[in-house]
Amino acid sequence: MAYHPDRNKDPSATEKFKQISEAYAVLSDVDKRSQYDRYGYEGIHQTYSQEDIFRGADFSGFGFEDFDDLLNNFFGFGFRNPRRAHQSRGSDLLAEMTLTLEDIYMGKPLNVEVDRYERCQACSGSGAEVGSAPITCPQCGGRGQVRIERRTGMWMSVQVVPCSRCGGRGKLIEKPCHVCRGRGIARKKQTVEITIPPGIEDGDRLRVPGLGNAGESGAPPGDLYVEIAIKKHPTFRRMGNDVLLETTVSMSQAALGHSVRVPTLAGDTVELKVPPGTQPETLLRLKGKGLPSSKSSRGDELIRVHVTVPTKMTDKQKKLLAEFENESKGGLFRLLKRTGNAPKLM
Repeated sequence: MAYHPDRNKDPSATEKFKQISEAYAVLSDVDKRSQYDRYGYEGIHQTYSQEDIFRGADFSGFGFEDFDDLLNNFFGFGFRNPRRAHQSRGSDLLAEMTLTLEDIYMGKPLNVEVDRYERCQACSGSGAEVGSAPITCPQCGGRGQVRIERRTGMWMSVQVVPCSRCGGRGKLIEKPCHVCRGRGIARKKQTVEITIPPGIEDGDRLRVPGLGNAGESGAPPGDLYVEIAIKKHPTFRRMGNDVLLETTVSMSQAALGHSVRVPTLAGDTVELKVPPGTQPETLLRLKGKGLPSSKSSRGDELIRVHVTVPTKMTDKQKKLLAEFENESKGGLFRLLKRTGNAPKLM
């Protein structure tokens, strides 16, 4: 442990750690130790491959959760201790959450209900009925693995496999819990609070570590993934972190300038000034009234201005428009005259 890379940053510590780990794997195994006593270092490496030297060695007492994984990374082979392999983490869960643009705007925590396996409360996760306890497996002695030896002439091969009686657990449950039936986990509905991150998009998945299904026999739980669906808004349309709103003003309001009140995602209304001479389809902007962003400040609220042209006018309205057009020296008056709609000017 003194040479473990997590504790010792000296570059030479890694090589020393490998040597000590290999020595432990040999000396903690009766057959390998005997082979070493008779033939020394060379005898071990002629009889066993690097992977076989470590196969079956129990490093669980060293106080590091991923000790086996660390050795695998150092020596380049891929096996797991059979007992640890049995205690695989619980499965992941997928839940769905539908959000509105207001939810994203506010960024408030929301709740999602999940149906998951968690540690059985009746037996505290042991799998044994209250008043009883799991016993050590007599076949493997609690190691969760057994050795199978095969001799062919003068050669002997040794294979370490999960114990068939306890399934690699190292324990046997004589009186299973009446709630979880010996699994140590039971299904339960749970409400989970989810914080909406800034800039979340439709189809994004949020990962909540440790809130998937609990693993059997005390194994760690999986993760919860929450898939986001964003509901279509009746008023606003999302454009990245900006939101788009449509509004309409009359022809005269666009020409002369006007003020209108428009809604925002905050639930209120604000005054929007339409400047004189605003053209149809002009985009006006309310700074900071859009959605939050993970990279910068909030987006904006964009307002597209539509200008309505009257389809029916009184004679007075036609006369006034004609006067305006004549004053502007444009062609609207001549167009109205050709169609017979031009009024007589006073």
